[in-house]
Amino acid sequence: MSTILPIKTPLMESDVTNLRIGDKVAISGIIYTARDAAHKRLVDLILRNAELPFDIRNQIIYYVGPSPARPGRPIGSCGPTTSQRMDVYTPQLLARGLRATIGKGNRSETVIEAMKRYKAVYFAATGGAAALLARAVKNAEVIAYEELGAEAIMRLEVESFPVVVVNDVYGNDLYREGITKYRRE
Repeated sequence: MSTILPIKTPLMESDVTNLRIGDKVAISGIIYTARDAAHKRLVDLILRNAELPFDIRNQIIYYVGPSPARPGRPIGSCGPTTSQRMDVYTPQLLARGLRATIGKGNRSETVIEAMKRYKAVYFAATGGAAALLARAVKNAEVIAYEELGAEAIMRLEVESFPVVVVNDVYGNDLYREGITKYRRE
């Protein structure tokens, strides 16, 4: 049985340099949501040297557009969206101190190189497990771009949010290299 590594946000450089591809991680603390439209707005602000709606240093952005919450729940189903759609924006956010992203699918070489340069990681959340992932969300609030609906930026408080390290700070890629060489028991 493999170990699940608990980590708490915000993430420091030492937190991510200890992670390797294939590591199973349980995130607790605050993570932020953002998809395509929000990423475009964030990068537009960076290009104008304007203040971002939240401090992204040492934070995690989850690529998700959650469904509406049922009564008594903080969030609806919240499965990951395809990460490659954010690749054009990700290096600029990593340069500003973003420490990790969560999504599904592989990342471009440009993003992998930026993760190495800025000491960041990419986590995958299990696609198709949106209702299960929602159970790890204890609180959710929109903090920016409410007019974007499900693509607004949200601040999520999570407890033991399950992910796997797909790209580590050393340039390793779980999808290319496989898990056998890096498995921790």
